[in-house]
Amino acid sequence: MAERLIFHVDVNSAFLSWEAAKRVAEGGEDLRLIPSAVGGDADKRTGVILAKSIPAKKYGVKTGEAVAAALRKCPNLTLVKSDFRLYVRCSRAFTDICRRYTPAIEKFSIDECFLDMTGGELLFPNPVETARALKDAIRDELGFTVNVGIAHNKVLAKMASDFEKPDRVHTLFEDEIPGKLWPLPVGELYAVGEATAARLEKACIRTIGQLAQTDLAILQSLVGVKLGRLLHDYANGIDDSPVVTEPERAKGYSISTTLEQDVTDRGTAAKILLALADSVASRMRADDAKAYCVSTAIRSSSFKNRSHQQKLSEPTDITDEIYQKALRLFDELWDGRTPLRLLGISLTDIVYGGVGQMTLFPDERKERARQVDKAVDDIRRRFGSETIVRGTICQSAPDVGRKYKAQIENKQKENKERS
Repeated sequence: MAERLIFHVDVNSAFLSWEAAKRVAEGGEDLRLIPSAVGGDADKRTGVILAKSIPAKKYGVKTGEAVAAALRKCPNLTLVKSDFRLYVRCSRAFTDICRRYTPAIEKFSIDECFLDMTGGELLFPNPVETARALKDAIRDELGFTVNVGIAHNKVLAKMASDFEKPDRVHTLFEDEIPGKLWPLPVGELYAVGEATAARLEKACIRTIGQLAQTDLAILQSLVGVKLGRLLHDYANGIDDSPVVTEPERAKGYSISTTLEQDVTDRGTAAKILLALADSVASRMRADDAKAYCVSTAIRSSSFKNRSHQQKLSEPTDITDEIYQKALRLFDELWDGRTPLRLLGISLTDIVYGGVGQMTLFPDERKERARQVDKAVDDIRRRFGSETIVRGTICQSAPDVGRKYKAQIENKQKENKERS
Protein backbone atom coordinates (compact mmCIF):
# COMPACT_ATOMS: atom_id res chain seq x y z
CA MET A 1 0.00 0.00 0.00
CA ALA A 2 1.39 3.40 -1.01
CA GLU A 3 2.51 5.74 1.75
CA ARG A 4 0.06 8.60 2.13
CA LEU A 5 0.94 12.04 0.82
CA ILE A 6 -1.15 14.95 2.08
CA PHE A 7 -1.11 18.66 1.16
CA HIS A 8 -2.64 21.32 3.38
CA VAL A 9 -3.40 24.57 1.50
CA ASP A 10 -3.97 27.63 3.69
CA VAL A 11 -4.73 31.13 2.36
CA ASN A 12 -2.47 33.79 3.91
CA SER A 13 -4.59 36.32 5.90
CA ALA A 14 -7.56 35.19 3.85
CA PHE A 15 -10.17 37.91 4.33
CA LEU A 16 -7.68 40.74 3.97
CA SER A 17 -5.88 39.06 1.04
CA TRP A 18 -9.15 38.54 -0.81
CA GLU A 19 -10.21 42.15 -0.31
CA ALA A 20 -6.74 43.34 -1.32
CA ALA A 21 -6.68 41.21 -4.48
CA LYS A 22 -10.08 42.59 -5.48
CA ARG A 23 -8.94 46.19 -4.99
CA VAL A 24 -5.68 45.67 -6.86
CA ALA A 25 -7.59 44.13 -9.79
CA GLU A 26 -9.77 47.25 -9.83
CA GLY A 27 -6.72 49.53 -9.82
CA GLY A 28 -6.83 50.36 -6.12
CA GLU A 29 -4.32 50.28 -3.29
CA ASP A 30 -2.89 46.98 -2.04
CA LEU A 31 -4.11 46.63 1.54
CA ARG A 32 -1.38 44.09 2.25
CA LEU A 33 1.29 46.79 1.99
CA ILE A 34 -0.24 49.24 4.49
CA PRO A 35 -1.55 48.98 8.07
CA SER A 36 -5.02 47.59 7.36
CA ALA A 37 -7.60 45.20 8.72
CA VAL A 38 -10.97 43.64 7.90
CA GLY A 39 -13.92 43.86 10.26
CA GLY A 40 -16.01 46.21 12.34
CA ASP A 41 -16.86 49.87 11.75
CA ALA A 42 -14.14 52.51 11.90
CA ASP A 43 -16.58 55.42 12.39
CA LYS A 44 -18.50 53.77 15.23
CA ARG A 45 -15.36 52.03 16.54
CA THR A 46 -17.36 48.83 17.02
CA GLY A 47 -16.91 45.19 16.04
CA VAL A 48 -13.83 42.98 16.00
CA ILE A 49 -10.78 42.52 13.78
CA LEU A 50 -11.21 39.49 11.50
CA ALA A 51 -7.88 39.76 9.63
CA LYS A 52 -4.94 42.15 9.55
CA SER A 53 -2.01 42.98 7.30
CA ILE A 54 1.63 42.40 8.23
CA PRO A 55 2.20 46.18 8.65
CA ALA A 56 -0.79 46.29 11.03
CA LYS A 57 0.62 43.33 12.96
CA LYS A 58 3.80 45.39 13.60
CA TYR A 59 1.64 47.88 15.51
CA GLY A 60 0.36 45.04 17.70
CA VAL A 61 -3.05 44.70 16.03
CA LYS A 62 -4.46 41.24 16.73
CA THR A 63 -7.14 39.13 15.12
CA GLY A 64 -10.20 38.94 17.37
CA GLU A 65 -9.58 42.15 19.29
CA ALA A 66 -12.03 45.05 19.41
CA VAL A 67 -11.79 47.64 16.65
CA ALA A 68 -11.49 50.42 19.25
CA ALA A 69 -8.42 48.72 20.77
CA ALA A 70 -6.84 48.22 17.33
CA LEU A 71 -7.37 51.90 16.44
CA ARG A 72 -5.71 52.99 19.68
CA LYS A 73 -2.64 50.95 18.72
CA CYS A 74 -2.69 52.10 15.10
CA PRO A 75 -4.64 55.35 14.55
CA ASN A 76 -3.89 55.28 10.80
CA LEU A 77 -5.32 51.76 10.41
CA THR A 78 -7.29 51.36 7.18
CA LEU A 79 -10.40 49.39 8.14
CA VAL A 80 -12.65 47.70 5.57
CA LYS A 81 -15.96 45.98 6.17
CA SER A 82 -16.21 42.25 5.62
CA ASP A 83 -17.76 40.95 2.40
CA PHE A 84 -18.66 37.29 2.79
CA ARG A 85 -19.95 36.93 -0.74
CA LEU A 86 -16.49 37.89 -1.99
CA TYR A 87 -14.91 35.41 0.43
CA VAL A 88 -17.11 32.57 -0.77
CA ARG A 89 -16.24 33.31 -4.41
CA CYS A 90 -12.51 33.39 -3.62
CA SER A 91 -12.78 30.20 -1.58
CA ARG A 92 -14.43 28.38 -4.46
CA ALA A 93 -11.86 29.76 -6.90
CA PHE A 94 -8.79 28.51 -5.06
CA THR A 95 -10.46 25.15 -4.37
CA ASP A 96 -11.17 24.79 -8.10
CA ILE A 97 -7.45 25.22 -8.82
CA CYS A 98 -6.66 22.56 -6.20
CA ARG A 99 -9.00 20.16 -8.02
CA ARG A 100 -6.66 20.28 -11.04
CA TYR A 101 -4.23 18.24 -8.96
CA THR A 102 -6.58 15.77 -7.24
CA PRO A 103 -10.32 15.22 -6.81
CA ALA A 104 -9.70 14.04 -3.22
CA ILE A 105 -10.19 17.35 -1.41
CA GLU A 106 -11.51 18.00 2.08
CA LYS A 107 -12.65 21.59 2.65
CA PHE A 108 -11.50 22.23 6.21
CA SER A 109 -12.72 25.83 6.41
CA ILE A 110 -13.48 28.70 4.06
CA ASP A 111 -9.75 29.42 3.62
CA GLU A 112 -8.05 26.02 3.91
CA CYS A 113 -8.32 22.49 2.55
CA PHE A 114 -6.56 19.14 2.55
CA LEU A 115 -5.53 17.37 -0.66
CA ASP A 116 -4.88 13.63 -0.72
CA MET A 117 -2.08 13.26 -3.27
CA THR A 118 -1.48 9.57 -2.52
CA GLY A 119 -0.81 7.49 -5.62
CA GLY A 120 -0.11 10.47 -7.84
CA GLU A 121 3.61 9.85 -8.21
CA LEU A 122 3.39 9.22 -11.96
CA LEU A 123 1.67 12.54 -12.61
CA PHE A 124 3.47 14.52 -9.91
CA PRO A 125 6.77 12.79 -9.06
CA ASN A 126 8.17 15.73 -7.04
CA PRO A 127 5.78 16.78 -4.22
CA VAL A 128 7.61 20.01 -3.42
CA GLU A 129 7.66 21.17 -7.05
CA THR A 130 3.99 20.20 -7.38
CA ALA A 131 3.09 22.24 -4.29
CA ARG A 132 5.03 25.22 -5.63
CA ALA A 133 3.22 24.99 -8.95
CA LEU A 134 -0.11 24.87 -7.11
CA LYS A 135 0.58 27.90 -4.91
CA ASP A 136 2.00 29.86 -7.88
CA ALA A 137 -1.10 29.11 -9.95
CA ILE A 138 -3.32 30.47 -7.16
CA ARG A 139 -1.14 33.58 -6.81
CA ASP A 140 -0.86 34.29 -10.53
CA GLU A 141 -4.49 33.57 -11.45
CA LEU A 142 -6.32 34.88 -8.39
CA GLY A 143 -3.96 37.51 -6.98
CA PHE A 144 -3.55 36.17 -3.43
CA THR A 145 -1.08 33.81 -1.82
CA VAL A 146 -1.26 30.52 0.06
CA ASN A 147 1.04 28.34 2.10
CA VAL A 148 1.22 24.63 1.33
CA GLY A 149 2.22 22.07 3.94
CA ILE A 150 3.36 18.60 2.82
CA ALA A 151 3.41 15.51 5.04
CA HIS A 152 2.30 11.90 5.36
CA ASN A 153 -0.76 12.79 7.43
CA LYS A 154 -3.16 15.66 7.98
CA VAL A 155 -1.94 17.02 11.31
CA LEU A 156 1.68 17.27 10.15
CA ALA A 157 0.62 18.85 6.84
CA LYS A 158 -1.41 21.45 8.73
CA MET A 159 1.46 22.16 11.11
CA ALA A 160 3.83 22.53 8.14
CA SER A 161 1.59 25.08 6.42
CA ASP A 162 1.80 27.26 9.54
CA PHE A 163 5.58 27.61 9.27
CA GLU A 164 7.08 30.79 7.81
CA LYS A 165 4.60 32.83 5.74
CA PRO A 166 3.52 34.04 3.21
CA ASP A 167 3.65 32.26 -0.15
CA ARG A 168 5.74 29.31 1.03
CA VAL A 169 5.89 25.51 0.74
CA HIS A 170 7.05 23.51 3.77
CA THR A 171 7.48 19.80 4.44
CA LEU A 172 7.13 17.99 7.75
CA PHE A 173 7.98 14.32 7.31
CA GLU A 174 8.67 11.96 10.19
CA ASP A 175 12.44 12.43 10.13
CA GLU A 176 11.93 16.22 10.30
CA ILE A 177 9.77 16.15 13.46
CA PRO A 178 12.65 16.55 15.99
CA GLY A 179 14.13 19.52 14.18
CA LYS A 180 11.03 21.34 12.91
CA LEU A 181 8.14 20.42 15.23
CA TRP A 182 9.50 19.63 18.67
CA PRO A 183 11.25 22.98 19.35
CA LEU A 184 7.96 24.90 18.90
CA PRO A 185 6.01 26.22 21.92
CA VAL A 186 3.39 23.72 23.08
CA GLY A 187 0.61 26.22 22.37
CA GLU A 188 1.37 26.02 18.64
CA LEU A 189 0.38 22.35 18.39
CA TYR A 190 -2.91 21.88 16.58
CA ALA A 191 -5.77 21.22 19.06
CA VAL A 192 -3.97 22.90 21.98
CA GLY A 193 -6.08 25.86 23.11
CA GLU A 194 -5.04 28.70 25.41
CA ALA A 195 -6.38 27.06 28.58
CA THR A 196 -4.74 23.71 27.77
CA ALA A 197 -1.44 25.41 26.92
CA ALA A 198 -1.49 27.26 30.24
CA ARG A 199 -2.14 24.00 32.10
CA LEU A 200 0.71 22.24 30.31
CA GLU A 201 3.14 25.11 30.84
CA LYS A 202 2.26 25.13 34.54
CA ALA A 203 3.37 21.49 34.59
CA CYS A 204 6.67 22.53 32.91
CA ILE A 205 5.64 21.14 29.50
CA ARG A 206 6.63 24.13 27.40
CA THR A 207 7.54 22.70 23.99
CA ILE A 208 5.91 20.20 21.66
CA GLY A 209 8.95 17.98 22.12
CA GLN A 210 8.46 17.92 25.88
CA LEU A 211 4.81 17.07 25.30
CA ALA A 212 5.79 14.21 22.98
CA GLN A 213 8.11 12.75 25.61
CA THR A 214 5.71 13.14 28.56
CA ASP A 215 4.37 9.88 29.96
CA LEU A 216 0.86 9.35 28.58
CA ALA A 217 -0.66 8.65 31.99
CA ILE A 218 0.74 11.91 33.39
CA LEU A 219 -0.51 13.85 30.39
CA GLN A 220 -3.99 12.34 30.71
CA SER A 221 -4.10 13.29 34.38
CA LEU A 222 -3.48 16.90 33.33
CA VAL A 223 -5.88 17.31 30.40
CA GLY A 224 -8.15 14.25 30.41
CA VAL A 225 -7.98 10.79 28.89
CA LYS A 226 -9.29 11.54 25.38
CA LEU A 227 -7.51 14.86 24.84
CA GLY A 228 -4.33 13.52 26.43
CA ARG A 229 -4.17 10.64 23.95
CA LEU A 230 -4.89 12.98 21.02
CA LEU A 231 -2.23 15.53 21.96
CA HIS A 232 0.35 12.82 22.67
CA ASP A 233 -0.27 11.34 19.21
CA TYR A 234 -0.16 14.73 17.48
CA ALA A 235 3.08 15.73 19.23
CA ASN A 236 4.63 12.49 17.99
CA GLY A 237 3.33 13.03 14.45
CA ILE A 238 0.67 10.30 14.63
CA ASP A 239 -2.62 10.88 12.81
CA ASP A 240 -4.58 8.27 10.86
CA SER A 241 -7.60 10.45 10.01
CA PRO A 242 -8.57 10.28 6.33
CA VAL A 243 -9.07 13.13 3.91
CA VAL A 244 -12.86 13.14 3.75
CA THR A 245 -13.84 13.90 0.18
CA GLU A 246 -17.29 15.44 0.00
CA PRO A 247 -19.50 15.51 -3.10
CA GLU A 248 -19.85 18.89 -4.77
CA ARG A 249 -22.36 20.90 -2.82
CA ALA A 250 -25.55 22.36 -4.19
CA LYS A 251 -25.29 25.76 -5.82
CA GLY A 252 -28.98 26.41 -5.27
CA TYR A 253 -32.26 25.09 -3.86
CA SER A 254 -35.62 25.47 -5.52
CA ILE A 255 -39.18 24.20 -5.27
CA SER A 256 -42.33 24.81 -7.27
CA THR A 257 -45.82 23.46 -7.48
CA THR A 258 -48.30 23.27 -10.34
CA LEU A 259 -51.70 23.89 -8.76
CA GLU A 260 -54.78 21.72 -9.20
CA GLN A 261 -56.90 24.89 -9.35
CA ASP A 262 -55.78 28.31 -10.55
CA VAL A 263 -55.05 30.78 -7.78
CA THR A 264 -56.89 34.10 -8.07
CA ASP A 265 -56.44 35.73 -4.66
CA ARG A 266 -53.41 36.89 -2.71
CA GLY A 267 -54.37 35.15 0.51
CA THR A 268 -54.23 31.70 -1.06
CA ALA A 269 -51.03 32.54 -2.91
CA ALA A 270 -49.44 33.67 0.37
CA LYS A 271 -50.32 30.35 2.06
CA ILE A 272 -48.78 28.41 -0.82
CA LEU A 273 -45.63 30.53 -0.75
CA LEU A 274 -45.30 29.92 2.99
CA ALA A 275 -45.59 26.17 2.44
CA LEU A 276 -42.97 26.37 -0.31
CA ALA A 277 -40.63 28.48 1.83
CA ASP A 278 -41.10 26.09 4.73
CA SER A 279 -40.13 23.11 2.59
CA VAL A 280 -37.16 24.56 0.69
CA ALA A 281 -35.69 26.30 3.76
CA SER A 282 -35.85 23.03 5.70
CA ARG A 283 -33.91 21.25 2.95
CA MET A 284 -31.31 23.98 2.93
CA ARG A 285 -30.89 23.91 6.72
CA ALA A 286 -30.39 20.14 6.59
CA ASP A 287 -27.28 20.82 4.49
CA ASP A 288 -26.05 23.53 6.89
CA ALA A 289 -26.50 26.07 4.10
CA LYS A 290 -27.74 29.65 3.81
CA ALA A 291 -28.75 31.75 0.81
CA TYR A 292 -27.85 35.27 -0.24
CA CYS A 293 -30.53 35.45 -2.93
CA VAL A 294 -34.29 34.71 -2.92
CA SER A 295 -36.31 34.41 -6.13
CA THR A 296 -40.06 34.01 -6.69
CA ALA A 297 -41.52 32.60 -9.92
CA ILE A 298 -45.11 32.55 -11.20
CA ARG A 299 -46.80 31.02 -14.23
CA SER A 300 -50.14 32.30 -15.46
CA SER A 301 -53.03 30.19 -16.74
CA SER A 302 -51.88 31.21 -20.23
CA PHE A 303 -48.43 29.69 -19.49
CA LYS A 304 -46.57 32.98 -19.24
CA ASN A 305 -43.62 32.75 -16.82
CA ARG A 306 -42.27 35.61 -14.75
CA SER A 307 -39.74 35.82 -11.90
CA HIS A 308 -38.07 38.35 -9.64
CA GLN A 309 -35.12 37.99 -7.28
CA GLN A 310 -33.64 39.96 -4.39
CA LYS A 311 -30.07 39.94 -3.10
CA LEU A 312 -29.71 39.96 0.68
CA SER A 313 -27.08 41.78 2.71
CA GLU A 314 -26.60 38.67 4.88
CA PRO A 315 -27.26 35.00 4.08
CA THR A 316 -30.34 33.45 5.66
CA ASP A 317 -31.82 30.03 6.40
CA ILE A 318 -34.85 31.34 8.34
CA THR A 319 -38.21 30.20 6.94
CA ASP A 320 -40.12 33.37 7.82
CA GLU A 321 -37.45 35.64 6.38
CA ILE A 322 -37.41 33.69 3.12
CA TYR A 323 -41.22 33.71 3.03
CA GLN A 324 -41.46 37.46 3.59
CA LYS A 325 -38.95 38.14 0.81
CA ALA A 326 -40.75 35.74 -1.53
CA LEU A 327 -44.13 37.33 -0.78
CA ARG A 328 -42.79 40.83 -1.41
CA LEU A 329 -41.39 39.67 -4.77
CA PHE A 330 -44.73 38.03 -5.56
CA ASP A 331 -46.52 41.33 -4.97
CA GLU A 332 -44.17 42.97 -7.47
CA LEU A 333 -44.80 40.26 -10.04
CA TRP A 334 -48.56 39.71 -9.91
CA ASP A 335 -51.18 42.12 -11.20
CA GLY A 336 -53.77 40.85 -8.71
CA ARG A 337 -56.10 39.54 -11.42
CA THR A 338 -54.41 37.02 -13.73
CA PRO A 339 -55.11 33.41 -12.65
CA LEU A 340 -51.95 31.56 -11.64
CA ARG A 341 -51.23 27.87 -12.16
CA LEU A 342 -47.67 27.65 -10.76
CA LEU A 343 -45.74 29.24 -7.90
CA GLY A 344 -42.08 28.66 -7.05
CA ILE A 345 -39.22 29.81 -4.84
CA SER A 346 -35.50 29.54 -5.56
CA LEU A 347 -32.61 30.12 -3.17
CA THR A 348 -29.19 30.78 -4.73
CA ASP A 349 -25.77 32.25 -3.93
CA ILE A 350 -25.33 29.55 -1.30
CA VAL A 351 -22.80 29.49 1.54
CA TYR A 352 -22.08 26.62 3.91
CA GLY A 353 -20.94 25.91 7.44
CA GLY A 354 -22.29 28.89 9.36
CA VAL A 355 -20.64 31.52 7.17
CA GLY A 356 -22.20 34.90 7.82
CA GLN A 357 -21.63 38.41 9.04
CA MET A 358 -19.99 38.47 12.47
CA THR A 359 -21.49 40.87 15.00
CA LEU A 360 -21.20 41.63 18.67
CA PHE A 361 -24.91 42.44 18.78
CA PRO A 362 -26.88 39.57 17.22
CA ASP A 363 -30.51 40.11 16.21
CA GLU A 364 -32.50 38.40 18.98
CA ARG A 365 -35.60 38.11 16.77
CA LYS A 366 -33.66 36.23 14.13
CA GLU A 367 -32.05 33.99 16.70
CA ARG A 368 -35.46 33.08 18.14
CA ALA A 369 -36.81 32.37 14.65
CA ARG A 370 -33.79 30.19 13.91
CA GLN A 371 -34.34 28.20 17.11
CA VAL A 372 -38.01 27.70 16.23
CA ASP A 373 -37.05 26.45 12.76
CA LYS A 374 -34.52 24.06 14.26
CA ALA A 375 -37.09 22.67 16.70
CA VAL A 376 -39.62 22.18 13.89
CA ASP A 377 -37.01 20.43 11.73
CA ASP A 378 -36.08 18.10 14.59
CA ILE A 379 -39.69 17.12 15.27
CA ARG A 380 -40.40 16.48 11.60
CA ARG A 381 -37.30 14.30 11.24
CA ARG A 382 -38.44 12.19 14.16
CA PHE A 383 -42.19 11.99 13.53
CA GLY A 384 -42.79 12.92 9.88
CA SER A 385 -43.22 16.08 7.81
CA GLU A 386 -46.94 16.38 8.53
CA THR A 387 -46.47 16.43 12.31
CA ILE A 388 -46.21 20.24 12.36
CA VAL A 389 -47.87 22.55 9.83
CA ARG A 390 -47.29 26.26 10.28
CA GLY A 391 -50.37 28.00 11.61
CA THR A 392 -50.64 30.62 8.88
CA ILE A 393 -50.79 27.88 6.26
CA CYS A 394 -53.87 26.39 7.89
CA GLN A 395 -55.79 29.58 8.66
CA SER A 396 -59.17 30.31 7.05
CA ALA A 397 -60.42 29.12 3.66
CA PRO A 398 -61.80 25.60 4.19
CA ASP A 399 -58.66 23.55 4.62
CA VAL A 400 -57.01 25.33 1.70
CA GLY A 401 -53.73 25.61 3.60
CA ARG A 402 -53.57 21.93 4.45
CA LYS A 403 -54.59 20.95 0.93
CA TYR A 404 -51.80 22.93 -0.70
CA LYS A 405 -49.34 21.92 2.00
CA ALA A 406 -50.07 18.25 1.33
CA GLN A 407 -49.87 18.82 -2.42
CA ILE A 408 -46.46 20.43 -2.07
CA GLU A 409 -45.17 17.72 0.22
CA ASN A 410 -46.37 14.99 -2.15
CA LYS A 411 -44.56 16.61 -5.04
CA GLN A 412 -41.48 17.63 -3.11
CA LYS A 413 -39.23 14.87 -4.42
CA GLU A 414 -39.99 15.46 -8.07
CA ASN A 415 -39.92 19.25 -7.71
CA LYS A 416 -36.64 19.32 -5.78
CA GLU A 417 -33.98 20.85 -7.98
CA ARG A 418 -30.34 21.46 -7.25
CA SER A 419 -28.56 23.37 -9.93
